[in-house]
Amino acid sequence: MSNSNEKGDERYRVTRNVTIVGALVNTLLAFGKVIFGLLGQSSALLADGIHSFSDLLSDGLVLFAAYHANEAPDERHPYGHGRYETMGAMGLGTLLILVSLGIIWDAQERLFTPESLLQPDSFTLFVALVSILANEGLFQYTNLAAKKISSDLLRANAWHHRSDAISSVVVLVAIGGSLAGLPYLDAIAAIIVGLMVAKIGWDVIRAAMHELVDTSLDREQVEHIRQTIFAVGGVRDVHMLRTRRLGGSASADLHVQVEPWLSVSEGHMIADVVQRTLMSEISDLIDVTVHIDPENDEAGALCVGLPLRTEIEQLLDVQWRDQLSYQRRKRVLLHYLNGKIDVELILPLEGYQGLEWAEAQKTELQDHATALKSLGQIRLLFE
Repeated sequence: MSNSNEKGDERYRVTRNVTIVGALVNTLLAFGKVIFGLLGQSSALLADGIHSFSDLLSDGLVLFAAYHANEAPDERHPYGHGRYETMGAMGLGTLLILVSLGIIWDAQERLFTPESLLQPDSFTLFVALVSILANEGLFQYTNLAAKKISSDLLRANAWHHRSDAISSVVVLVAIGGSLAGLPYLDAIAAIIVGLMVAKIGWDVIRAAMHELVDTSLDREQVEHIRQTIFAVGGVRDVHMLRTRRLGGSASADLHVQVEPWLSVSEGHMIADVVQRTLMSEISDLIDVTVHIDPENDEAGALCVGLPLRTEIEQLLDVQWRDQLSYQRRKRVLLHYLNGKIDVELILPLEGYQGLEWAEAQKTELQDHATALKSLGQIRLLFE
């Protein structure tokens, strides 16, 4: 658990620092593009400046979501608060779409009212170029951090920066076209920028929706998990492997098949090693639940309805009350396999009288238990 907390603290520190840097740069870009867009009469540059202001709101969302996602699990949130990142990403996507609608609405009004079309000044080209370089730099910086901590929220914000860089390229072309005598090009470019912003917003929302409905990790990650499990000694098979995202992290639950005659403690030990190995080798996993199976129950539970120990011992007491080997038993082990209950009687070694005698005792026990339809094999063990 402490390792998981350390991971969470590191994720929050990286996300906070990267986002603050992005917010400072976006503040300068937003004010610069809006001011020079107004002075230079470029509706495309002005729209791009509004887009940069939306980045400030998105940065705020990222910080809010990252802060709460880092909170430790509690009684009401036993799986932690990772979904705050998911909700933050969904809020970010919604904000982007709303901003895009405003940009498109303003630009289309300019298109259908030619007298409102603006003729941009040449210095706006330089502003657009600075915006391209700054946003591309933010994308590379943020995306590198997102890969480092495997954060979908930070990755979405990185692509938000990349969308700013691309939109500024469109603005650059639009301003150049308008200066060349194509005044409509600036407003058309603003519409294109708006559509691009809407596309990014929808992609972010769709990714968040997939997480909220517990979509599995991708095939490569699931296969990596499967191979990691098979590398643990004592694992015969793995099935019913289910994974899901929890904000920037992930959880998994699975069934591991082991030898059917293992002790409870050995089965538990194998499950514990599987859990620890997965969480140490796959950084995204913060919660792993392992169920131990003595046989493959994926197709169905074969032993459903079989009596438990209290009931089966009462039935055996009735059937075997006159059997000396049963009366001298030290322990009774029950194995639920293939829809039957296999019984092992642990007997004292001093009562052992040879192999033929033991076989005769087992046959007599079987003959006196024919009424128990749920009974499988009978074994006699001496210690």
